Amino acid sequence: MSFECLILTPWFAAHQSVAWQKSIAMDYTGEIDVLERYDETVSSPTVTIRIPAVGRLVKALPRVKRNVKFSRANVYQRDDETCQFCGRKRPKVGLNYDHVVPRSKGGKTTWENIVTACKHCNTKKDNRTPKEAGMRLLREPARPHALPLTPLFVLPKRVPKLWLPYLSDRIASLKVG
Repeated sequence: MSFECLILTPWFAAHQSVAWQKSIAMDYTGEIDVLERYDETVSSPTVTIRIPAVGRLVKALPRVKRNVKFSRANVYQRDDETCQFCGRKRPKVGLNYDHVVPRSKGGKTTWENIVTACKHCNTKKDNRTPKEAGMRLLREPARPHALPLTPLFVLPKRVPKLWLPYLSDRIASLKVG
């Protein structure tokens, strides 16, 4: 069995999909209200449960994430997906992260030494400091205390029919399974 459950925020926005086992645990602990169930069931010696298809979180999600871990995605979010040299906002595929002080010159991979850079500026800066390359940083990199919580929801390749009423009208040409 490979059933997924669509988890919605308390405001009915798609938040994530989880395996059916986790959705049953979330239902049991009261983390979600189950809105839709598949016809398929799982059984124990004493109980039979229809597998959850769509669930809504009972508690609101925090608006910010604290104690932010260092990661490429969090650096891009801190810098608003904007090159810190030229100031252009780019899609993630057009971005790199760049060591302000290159690793070859003792630079570390830390919040205070990494910035978002477009591929053009990263190539132009090469293996130099911004000063050596004649470039300026828009903002000095720093460790963020918190970042806005932006749920990342990726649709599976096949979307169950029970999910469709809960997904945005903007999602078109879905493969329905």
